[in-house]
Amino acid sequence: MNKAIEDFVGGKRIALAGISRSGKKFGNTLFTELKGRGYDVFPVHPAAKEIGGTPCYPDLASLKGRVDGALVVLPPDKALPVLRDAASAGVKNVWLQQGAESPEAAALAEELKLNLVNGRCILMYAQPVRSFHAFHRAVMKLFGRL
Repeated sequence: MNKAIEDFVGGKRIALAGISRSGKKFGNTLFTELKGRGYDVFPVHPAAKEIGGTPCYPDLASLKGRVDGALVVLPPDKALPVLRDAASAGVKNVWLQQGAESPEAAALAEELKLNLVNGRCILMYAQPVRSFHAFHRAVMKLFGRL
């Protein structure tokens, strides 16, 4: 496991950008899964005050000093502003979930000196790893990749 992944999953307070009011997006699944694994998860949504009874924050600056990392589950074009927001809020550990990554985001993260995990599923690394994610990890260890 690389250092950026270790640093991210080692922090227990995570901002999650990409949770939806409908409750039907993958960000909502990650919210539930990470809470179930002992993480404090803080939803970031630009318009929602709360989702499913959990208070939301309009941006990462609203969480300054309260989180160890930011998990981004948004389309690539919407991930770029979150990277800028993370840098200005002092959040150094950023995870771009599969589907949120892009060459532009990787370049911006490097420019902003963020510790970036790019294009991997956090559920393969956030302990305890469960179900088919445990199988995927075993395959990765055996072959070096999926």
